[in-house]
Amino acid sequence: MSELKYKVIVGLEIHVQLCTKSKMFCSCAVEFGQPPNSRVCPVCLGMPGVLPVMNKQAVEYAVLVGLALNCKIATFTKWDRKSYYYPDLPKNYQISQYDLPLSTGGYIEIPLESGKAKTIRIIRAHLEEDAGKNLHAAGNFSQVDLNRAGTPLLEIVTEPDMNSAAEVRALAVELQRMVRYLGVSEADMQKGHMRFEPNVNLIITKDGIEYKTPIVEIKNLNSFRALEKSIDYEVSRQIDEFLETGKTLETGTKSTRGWDDINEVTVLQREKEDAPDYRYFPDPDLVPVQLSEEWLGEIKSRLCELPISKQLRFVNEYNLTDYDAGVLTAERSTAEFFEHAVAAGGDPKRVCNLITQTGLKIANEKGCSVADLGIKPEHVAQLAGMIQVGTVSVSSAAPIFQMMVETGKCPEVIAKELNLIQKSDAGELEAVVDRVLAENARAVEDVTAGGKKSNKARSFLLGQVMRKTKGRANPKVVSEILARKLG
Repeated sequence: MSELKYKVIVGLEIHVQLCTKSKMFCSCAVEFGQPPNSRVCPVCLGMPGVLPVMNKQAVEYAVLVGLALNCKIATFTKWDRKSYYYPDLPKNYQISQYDLPLSTGGYIEIPLESGKAKTIRIIRAHLEEDAGKNLHAAGNFSQVDLNRAGTPLLEIVTEPDMNSAAEVRALAVELQRMVRYLGVSEADMQKGHMRFEPNVNLIITKDGIEYKTPIVEIKNLNSFRALEKSIDYEVSRQIDEFLETGKTLETGTKSTRGWDDINEVTVLQREKEDAPDYRYFPDPDLVPVQLSEEWLGEIKSRLCELPISKQLRFVNEYNLTDYDAGVLTAERSTAEFFEHAVAAGGDPKRVCNLITQTGLKIANEKGCSVADLGIKPEHVAQLAGMIQVGTVSVSSAAPIFQMMVETGKCPEVIAKELNLIQKSDAGELEAVVDRVLAENARAVEDVTAGGKKSNKARSFLLGQVMRKTKGRANPKVVSEILARKLG
C-alpha cells in the first residue's frame, strides 16, 4: 500500500428544478407537498393524442443560468426523446436535449480552502422534464407520485475537473447560491429542487504504472453532506476493489450506485447505460427553439452580480473578512439589505455585525430572510451609528434590534423607551467614579502599585461604576476618567 498513490477525478451532474408556475410542457401547477397525483393531466401522463407545448419561461431561466456560467448560448436547438422505462416515467420516454443543448462550453470559479480559486469547466447545460417520484413507505410494495413528472429541470454537466470531495461540495454550494441569486430556483434540496450525481474514478499509480479505475456514477444525492461523504466512501471502495480485482477503466464496466445514508455506503444499482441505449431521436411534437438576438439581449439584461463576485467585492470594498462576506452574500436579499444600510451611512463592519449576529438569528427563528423582517436599512445604519459614538452599548444592540422587528420604531426611540441610552456626561460620571474610588481603597492601591493585580483591579473598578449606573455608563468615558485619576 505504501507504493500506491492515487488522484481523485470527479465530474458532476447537477439537476436544478426551475421555479416556474407550470410544468415544462403542460399547464399543470408546480407545487410541492400537494396530495399525490393531484397535479397531473393527459399531457404529463403521456396519454395518446396529446400535444406538449413548451414553457417559454423555463427556456429563459435556462439561458440565464447558461449566461451566468459563461456558456455559449445556442441560437437554434431542439427537443429529443430519451427512451427508457421506469415506473415514475409514465410516457416511457423523457423529453430532453441531446446533440443541441441550450448552453455549452462554460466555466465557474469555486473558492478553495487555501484561499485561492479554481476554475471548473462546464460541458453543457440543457433543459428536460423531471420524472415522478417512487415512494417506498407503504409496506412491501412501492407507490408512484407523478406530481413532479414534467417539472422543468435544468441539467448542468461539468468536466471531471475536481479532485476531492471538498471541491465538489464547494461547486455545489456555489451553484446553489447562483441559481438562487438569479431567481430561477429555490434550490431547496429537502424538496428535491436540487440533486447531484457525481461521476467518480481514480488514477492509481502503483510500481510506477498508472491505472484508471472504472467510472462510478452516484445517483440522486440531495444534500451537501451526502455528496461529500459518498465521494469519500467511493474513493476508499475503489482503492480496495482495485487491489482485490485489478479492474481498470479498460477491463471493468461503468456502473451506477446509490447512496445508503444510514450505513454511509454506496450500493450497486446497475451497469451504466450509454447514449445509444436511450435511443435518442427528435421529438416530432415540438418545434425547435430559435433564440433571436433581441430575445437573448432581453434575457441578458436580467443578469445580476453573482455571489462569488459580490463576496470578493465585499472583502475589498468594505474590508470585511472572507467569512463575514460569505455569510452576507449567502442570500441575495441579505447582501442587498447590507449594502442599503451601508449606503444610508452605517459603518460596514458594525452593520455586518448587527446583521450576522442578531438579524440572521431572528430571521432563522421566523423562517424568513433579514430583508423580510420588516425593518428599514436606514434604521440599522442608525443603530450602528449609535453604537459607534457610544449612545448605546454593543450589548444593547440585540434587544433594540428585536424591538425594531416587533414595532418598526427607529432605534433612538426604542433605546429611550428601554432606558438603554448610555451616560456620557463626564461631570456626572466623574462623581460616580469618585464614590467608587473612595469605597474601594484596596483596589485603588492595587492599580497604582502596578504588577499582576493592576489590570484586574482596574476592571473591578470599572465594573463597580457600571453597577452603580445600572449599566448605562459609557465604558469608554469611564475608562478615560479612571485612567486620568489613577494613571
